[in-house]
Amino acid sequence: MAARKSSGGRKYGKAASKRVASAMRRRKKGSLKSGRSGKTVKSRKQAIAIGLSEARKKGAKVPRKRGSRKKK
Repeated sequence: MAARKSSGGRKYGKAASKRVASAMRRRKKGSLKSGRSGKTVKSRKQAIAIGLSEARKKGAKVPRKRGSRKKK
């Protein structure tokens, strides 16, 4: 069996994962609200996105968002 080469370490920092975990707990409790509308977040994916966004604002190690591709 060949040894696998690691791909450059962690993509997300520990602080980022803590923020996401916090957002997931708030979602489960029902106190996680979305941006402008202030609606309660029910989606797991949306909770993760909010957690990563908060982490980004606090300066945690989070990869940049991928920009939308332009059509020709």
